[in-house]
Amino acid sequence: MTEAAEATRRRTPGTPCWVSLMVHGLGTTEDFYADLFGWEYAVGPEQLGPYVRALLDGREVAGIGEMPPDRHLPVAWTTYLATDDADATAEAIRACGGTVAVGPLDAGIAGRVAICSDPLGAIFGLWQAQTHMGTRLHGAAGTPVWNELVTQDTSAVGKFYQHVFGHEAETHATASDDFDYLTLQLEGRPVAAVHGVGRSLPHDRGPHWVTYFEVADTDEAAAKVVDLGGRIVEPPHEGVGGRVATVADPEGAVFAIVRSRPRD
Repeated sequence: MTEAAEATRRRTPGTPCWVSLMVHGLGTTEDFYADLFGWEYAVGPEQLGPYVRALLDGREVAGIGEMPPDRHLPVAWTTYLATDDADATAEAIRACGGTVAVGPLDAGIAGRVAICSDPLGAIFGLWQAQTHMGTRLHGAAGTPVWNELVTQDTSAVGKFYQHVFGHEAETHATASDDFDYLTLQLEGRPVAAVHGVGRSLPHDRGPHWVTYFEVADTDEAAAKVVDLGGRIVEPPHEGVGGRVATVADPEGAVFAIVRSRPRD
């Protein structure tokens, strides 16, 4: 299948298909990511309020929206998992101990959306595609390349995602008593991961999904984040998928940047 065909087809339910960020200052955030990743922007669905879709080479890679002035919610990237039926998946989430905080509701003709959390409190979205299939460019600098759930431990929450989305959880080859790590697979292909960090979980964040963005050089990109007013949360180092750093934008939204190892 060509990259163009892959980007426009309906995603297998349970696959991370989109990432979005809600902020207090849309314009300054647009500038930060434009300088860091080279993003350009197009206006998003009016039903979502002030909202833009980030583009690379004219193809959508992420979304950024602005919170109402009276909302003081944490600023964080949200991973959206694909579903063919947002209402049925929302019911499954409730039945398995999760929470549905918003929706499901229509986002115009683009699709149907819900904001949920797993039993340990990690927030994620559901996306039922109609005209908007999600991220349309993969494997280039500035695109989301991986999504990882950071939580206390992998055992209980891994079962939640298995039951709701049909993920097959597989212990990573490098996992040990000191490294609690699962990959979530669909149709034999890894689509996301669950990293159990025990008491090392940040007290100010709790369990959370992390979006990884591809970069050409992790060290240079991390330095640029600082130059643009962001900060380094975890310095560049060799990780499971390549050289990675955890950083935050000027409003505090945490994300990872990774220079992936060459693909076979």
